Amino acid sequence: MSFFDKFFGANDKSDNKDTNQNGFNWNDLTELKQLDSIIEESEEKPVVIFKHSTRCSISRMALKNFEREYKADTNDASLYFLDLLNYRDISNEIAQRFHVIHQSPQLLLIKNGKSIYDVSHSAIDAEALENKL
Repeated sequence: MSFFDKFFGANDKSDNKDTNQNGFNWNDLTELKQLDSIIEESEEKPVVIFKHSTRCSISRMALKNFEREYKADTNDASLYFLDLLNYRDISNEIAQRFHVIHQSPQLLLIKNGKSIYDVSHSAIDAEALENKL
């Protein structure tokens, strides 16, 4: 890793320093085929997708606030994290499949194969999401 990568952060798909700072248990969303699994999973258990831009300070702040405030049990919902800069094709497919406008940061709640709640930027609120679970 070069000096600049260490200082500014590597742009490596497998090394996202923005997540898991608080021991948060995200599932990485890295393949289009996972969306089929998410839709299927959402029939049994709600699924949360957090779309994050690793180059955006607003997105980083929204992510950290969410991770700090989210208190729901891991059995209440499955949590997926999308680094949309590295996986923009997945972000585009999310917009198409779930009929939402692409935004970043963005949080979606998927139930029964449909997005029933989506918010972005400062509207991302862990307590509001927990109330929808």
